[in-house]
Amino acid sequence: MAGKRKVNNLLALAVLSVIVQRPMHRYEIAATLRAHGKDRDMDIKWGSLYTVVQNMAKAGFLEVVGSEREGARPERVIYRITDAGRAEMADWTRELLARPEPEHHRFTAGLSILAVLPPDEVIALLGTRVDTLTRTIETTRNDLTALTGTLPRLFVVESEYGLAMLEAERAWADSLREELRTGTFDGLDAWRQWHADGMPSDRIPALGERGSD
Repeated sequence: MAGKRKVNNLLALAVLSVIVQRPMHRYEIAATLRAHGKDRDMDIKWGSLYTVVQNMAKAGFLEVVGSEREGARPERVIYRITDAGRAEMADWTRELLARPEPEHHRFTAGLSILAVLPPDEVIALLGTRVDTLTRTIETTRNDLTALTGTLPRLFVVESEYGLAMLEAERAWADSLREELRTGTFDGLDAWRQWHADGMPSDRIPALGERGSD
């Protein structure tokens, strides 16, 4: 497993995953990434593509093999993956598959300061989230079904994982909503009272504060 990577940006891994097919210029790299839906799998910032490709070339993961020009358009530099780039791609993939890492999630951020909202509003908001997740799950499942028989499963496992995570999130959010709705959530009465009293600072801990072990 690698330590600190020379180019520590997942866009670099996405680039390696497509340029391994054949030499490409940056515009073709971007088009192929979009066609493969890599922007759904990774947090790709398209404005960083030029810099990432340049840094990968400096790191020895890509090398220039030529250029082309069409009409009055600027010259397009063509890159190909190097042996070092192939090794980096394989090692990085091993790391991502084997080593769990904390990932910041917007839903987790909202849950961490849940107390700022009254329970009845949270019930409604969770209902909205569950409805949205249900529609997304249906679309994702339909997309996967449409791909059955057209692509080997090897190339859609990330979509299967995404669907499983959506379903797990929906089940958990719906369960929390049900606890709040039925009154079985521990501390619910105190939470309601905090808001009835205007959330006095001496009645609740600082938001997000956790006691020491």
